[in-house]
Amino acid sequence: MAETNEVCCSEILKVLANDVRLRVVQQLLNGAKTVSEINEDLAIEKTLLSHHLKTLRSHGIVRTQREGKSIRYSLSPEVAASRKGDGLNLGCCQLVFFDQ
Repeated sequence: MAETNEVCCSEILKVLANDVRLRVVQQLLNGAKTVSEINEDLAIEKTLLSHHLKTLRSHGIVRTQREGKSIRYSLSPEVAASRKGDGLNLGCCQLVFFDQ
């Protein structure tokens, strides 16, 4: 059973190893955002951002909520912030972000 948890954790870490996806997650630590709000900082093509958001969603890292014509992205409850605004509890490990 521990082996399954390791595989899940390694897959999540593999997804978060991408710089764009990690930056999206860092933005969502402070609350839910729309694609436009996320892309204000990233400034990448919407199709590329959409691909990264789909990957994060398919791995259970983010979830969506429709608000009228917009979709708001937030961190999944399973990936709860370990401390307000600066970390993630992935179950197998914790990621903490420091200001650079």
